[in-house]
Amino acid sequence: MAGRQSSRPSTCFPPDVLDQVPYSCHYLSLMWSPWALGPESAPNASLAKCTYATRAQNDTLQMTAERRRKDTLNIEQSGYTGSSSTTETEIGPMRLTQDPIQVLLIFAKEDKQSDGFWWACNKAGYRCNIARTPESALECFLDKHHEIIIIDHRNHRHFDAEAICRSIRATKPAEHTVIIAVTLQISAGQEEASVLPLLHAGFNRRFLENNSIIACYNELIQIEYGEVRSQFKLRACNSVFTALEHCHEAIEITSEDHIIQYVNPAFEQMMGYQKGELIGKELTELPKSDRNHADLLDTINTCIKRGKEWQGVYYARRKSGDNIQQHVKITPVTGQGGKIRHFVSIKKLCCGNDRNKQTYRIHHDEKCTGDQFQSDSHSFRCKNRRKESIDAKSITSQSSDATSLQNHRYSSIARIHSMTIEAPITKVINIINSAQENSPVTVAEALDRVLEILQTTELYSPQLGTKDDDPHTSDLVGGLMTDGLKKLSGNEYVFSKNMNQSQSVPVTISDAPPCIAHLLDNEESWDFNIFELETVTNKRQALHLPLVYLGLKIFSRFGICEFLNCPEATLRTWFQVIEANYHSSNSYHNSTHAADVLHATAFFLGKDRVKGSLDHLDQVAALIAATVHDVDHPGRTNSFLCNAGSELAVLYNDTAVLESHHTALAFQLTTKDNKCNIFKNLNRNHYRTLRQAIIDMVLATEMTKHFEHNDSGDCEYTNSLKNIPDNQTLIKRMMIKCADVANPCRPLELCVEWAGRISEEYFVQTDEEKKQGLPVVMPVFDRNTCSIPKSQISFIDYFIMDMFDAWDAFAYLPGLMQHLANNYKHWKKLDESKCRSLRLPSENNLGS
Repeated sequence: MAGRQSSRPSTCFPPDVLDQVPYSCHYLSLMWSPWALGPESAPNASLAKCTYATRAQNDTLQMTAERRRKDTLNIEQSGYTGSSSTTETEIGPMRLTQDPIQVLLIFAKEDKQSDGFWWACNKAGYRCNIARTPESALECFLDKHHEIIIIDHRNHRHFDAEAICRSIRATKPAEHTVIIAVTLQISAGQEEASVLPLLHAGFNRRFLENNSIIACYNELIQIEYGEVRSQFKLRACNSVFTALEHCHEAIEITSEDHIIQYVNPAFEQMMGYQKGELIGKELTELPKSDRNHADLLDTINTCIKRGKEWQGVYYARRKSGDNIQQHVKITPVTGQGGKIRHFVSIKKLCCGNDRNKQTYRIHHDEKCTGDQFQSDSHSFRCKNRRKESIDAKSITSQSSDATSLQNHRYSSIARIHSMTIEAPITKVINIINSAQENSPVTVAEALDRVLEILQTTELYSPQLGTKDDDPHTSDLVGGLMTDGLKKLSGNEYVFSKNMNQSQSVPVTISDAPPCIAHLLDNEESWDFNIFELETVTNKRQALHLPLVYLGLKIFSRFGICEFLNCPEATLRTWFQVIEANYHSSNSYHNSTHAADVLHATAFFLGKDRVKGSLDHLDQVAALIAATVHDVDHPGRTNSFLCNAGSELAVLYNDTAVLESHHTALAFQLTTKDNKCNIFKNLNRNHYRTLRQAIIDMVLATEMTKHFEHNDSGDCEYTNSLKNIPDNQTLIKRMMIKCADVANPCRPLELCVEWAGRISEEYFVQTDEEKKQGLPVVMPVFDRNTCSIPKSQISFIDYFIMDMFDAWDAFAYLPGLMQHLANNYKHWKKLDESKCRSLRLPSENNLGS
């Protein structure tokens, strides 16, 4: 590129200009350059034949190049250095910093006019983009938000310039953009056309065709110093209006004729009017209080018309007819012609007017209470104001009966306490109830429906419709996300217990057999094959020990023994006890699944953003929670246990039955014997903090809470989450949830194996439900009719996709997301082929 650039003759293109323009721009936009090079400089004879022009053409272009060189020298001699860096400007007392100007050229074809603007932008230090089509122009503008757009309006053959202008103007970023139409020169004797059609289309200016660089440059500089800077200041006014809208003082702006031009929300609340009832009205049209001195208004008007500020006490009348005492400050604002063009009034309630002040505060606090979800500190201030208004009411209550006064005071104090401990959802409901009082019937009815929804206990659980639902999705959601259906008498399922520890197996990670040690060398990889570890440990020990070996390796890597201050022998015994209480008879919920979730959790903890957001205690809690999260799982869902009236369902009131049992049993097994008590050397505070974190994470794996955690996490992962306790909790919950259901994100062969195992476990449950006469919670998991690909597609669509999109946005997991996409395609392919098994028949034959 550098060689091609330097080969251009300096007589045609000034070197200082060439050096400032990217090579691609020379190649695309300087269409005259091949003519200036001559045939001897062409790469081959055919190119020379195509590019070499006549002597007359060459002379003309040499003259054009010379003119460009002179234009460039004139620009340099003007002393203007361009706006390649930020510039400072002021609007009133506000100081603003403006970034370098960005220009968008919309020309269907490159020509001298587009080149002239390009070179002018280059010399002015502007950032310039060129678009050839309406689509690319709109896309580029929405990406860059240019201050200046120049559209070729000379020829309608390629695109409609006015249509492009209208499409850009229809976007919000174009509100303050200057758009210029390049039109043809007016020939001698031709009548000047009106610019109104251009203005109506959204253009700000018209530029008559002139490819001189200095002409283009002058046009751009005038626009920068004029309209661009004016529009930049107008944009900054949005921040001023934002301040006015959120100001606690009532603010009113009127014209010099006292016509109301603006009132802020605080003014509406103080006076009881809506903005639409006030804007455009004269102050004299509003009701006046009869408590002011007769000559007060004359005094105020005399003062402010002289350009002086007036402040004092003034009585106003609210829409309700109540008189309120205000402290008012009125400031004249000088505008065009040095004349007073506006009056700004700032109004506060005086302290002596308790009854009306309390009325205003009640309205004001309803607004504040609604806003408290955006700011905790703001919520605290609103609560204080609520208490003040209630106290004021109780103090100003007049009663001759001392007993009545005492009862009223007691009632007021009770209300203070009730409001202090009021739940946020109750406050929301109270606000809606208040809003209903003055709302139209249609709005009130809609708010009734809102209240019905808010008063349910499943705010985050989606409700599937009854028509045209995918039966696989409906059954899967119904089976996994409900704690239970109605109980049937006489069909009680008794939970089998396995509290006995296994025989002690003398195993440490340092003396693991070579075949196991070799497998564990790859445990930090996401593609680690847990089933190979399962096979090797089963053959080696005739026991199901993948969790022991993998757990010891991962816990060693994360320094868990050092944190817990426990010997490795205690940790080894603990792993043996926990693994012995997983049911190897379960096809899915066994210790291999626990090891898989532990592996996924460790992998997530190794990601930079996760690692930077959690401390060592969080990491320890996450790894322990992953290890015990399904201990003593019976291979049946919560719904099954509730329908069967099992002992555990009764014990835990049909709520999070299995998850509660897993955590309770894990701590019982750990603490009942010092030989496996990994917590025995922790101080009380550390133990309680660790215990709470483990319990919270295991309970988060309950599927009925899936959307509660997922919806609250989806919008937060793009923000900074470090060192914020609430967000650390959210990260840990989402991490273990993703680890628990990460099977669709594993390599295809592992994903398929897990799909087969979970399907078999559901098949067994369906068989038992039919045998015992229990409600079948997932009818699609009938081994005779089930389509495994359909069930996997539904599971991924409903539970996996959104959750892992959010988790990937935070933790950055491109490999997992690629596996997920590949596996989804696999299941889709099987489903489209009407295959109900894990693989196509041809693949099964090859595998055998």
